[in-house]
Amino acid sequence: MASLHLIFFLILLFTMLSSSAQSKTTPNSVILPLKTQKTPIKSNAEPASALSFHHNVTLTVTLTVGTPPQPVSMVLDTGSELSWLRCKGTTNNNIFDPARSTSYSPVPCSSSTCKVQTRDLNVPASCDAKNLCHAMVSYADGSSMEGSLALETFHIGRSAIPGVGFGCMDSGSSGTAEEDAKTTGLLGMNRGSLSFVTQMGYPKFSYCISGDDSSGVLLLGEVNTGAWLKPLSYTPLVKVADPLPYFDRVAYSVHFQGIKVGDKLLSLQKSLLEPDHTGAGQTMVDSGTQFSFLLGPVYTALRDEFKAQASKVLRPLLDPNYTFQDTMDLCFLVPLGQRTLPALPSVTLMFEGAEMTVSAERLLYRVPGGNRGSNAIHCFTFGNSDLLGIEAYVIGNHHQQDMWMEFDLAQSRVGLAQVSCDLASQRLGLGQ
Repeated sequence: MASLHLIFFLILLFTMLSSSAQSKTTPNSVILPLKTQKTPIKSNAEPASALSFHHNVTLTVTLTVGTPPQPVSMVLDTGSELSWLRCKGTTNNNIFDPARSTSYSPVPCSSSTCKVQTRDLNVPASCDAKNLCHAMVSYADGSSMEGSLALETFHIGRSAIPGVGFGCMDSGSSGTAEEDAKTTGLLGMNRGSLSFVTQMGYPKFSYCISGDDSSGVLLLGEVNTGAWLKPLSYTPLVKVADPLPYFDRVAYSVHFQGIKVGDKLLSLQKSLLEPDHTGAGQTMVDSGTQFSFLLGPVYTALRDEFKAQASKVLRPLLDPNYTFQDTMDLCFLVPLGQRTLPALPSVTLMFEGAEMTVSAERLLYRVPGGNRGSNAIHCFTFGNSDLLGIEAYVIGNHHQQDMWMEFDLAQSRVGLAQVSCDLASQRLGLGQ
């Protein structure tokens, strides 16, 4: 009888330990509002044709960080690894003050966090004068931030997660510093070891982006969505075993297979859509980039076909010197009094196992202040990666609007399905 009690006790203990371990590795799901923050272009700024590339729209979430908790607003970026917060600024607004937190801990440059976990950052970590781990990040729009790597407690839902690595940034450069200051930092969500989602231990996360200010949603983990969400189409992530000079191994890279304009499939060489032997030419799904960018030959083929079809209902801007934000050279003139665009040919991006269709107002972007006489200028929302200076295809957040986007780290895939983000927010308890 004693042996039976012992066996029962051991089974109960094993069950409790297994349950405890599982709860630590898989945190509770959390649903957060995803805000769309728009950056206005000042009326007295340089002409739109001369504007350099920058993001006009960012996606932000609000968290609390530190002990006691300090509220922070962070840009959601699936194209970045390191999360960071502004720890120094000209005002006390929208900065994180490490001196006010008892749980803040700077990372020494001798630690494995600094030596090993920073290996996938786009700028190698270094050692500062205080022997602390110095981190720097840079972005396609030319902005950069630098400061110290540190550990801190992040509060997600009802949980407080200690020891989360992030950058406590005290300097940087940006072409839109005034607008950037409206957020506290950036939430890195790629597959790197220092990304927020990796450190949290979530096997997947999802979001739905709306053009409205308050109806987007970020889901960390998984919930039962019910019948309001159609079955997702999944596309596998590209796996590259060996490091390549131009391939980002921790990005959400998918297999790009073709493009349709309306019902017409573009004639594209398969080799143009695949990474080459250096890794250049990967296709990344990036919430931190506004528009989508294609390598030169593919962009040219798409631009010419869309222009040929759309010119039947819209008048092209015939100005060879006009390029919106350095990368978009197909624009149209739309009468100022015209409230809606005519029916336009859709653009379908074809991936292995999934398709993303871009239609209606997501195809053209009205250039703020870019009027020509009695016409507004609307530019095609696909740009040329070659003019941006990046050797990759980038699927930006503008073309992910009203799509349920799931990033499944456990099964190395991205899922997508069209959905109304207003409906998704309401069904997930965020509706007003």
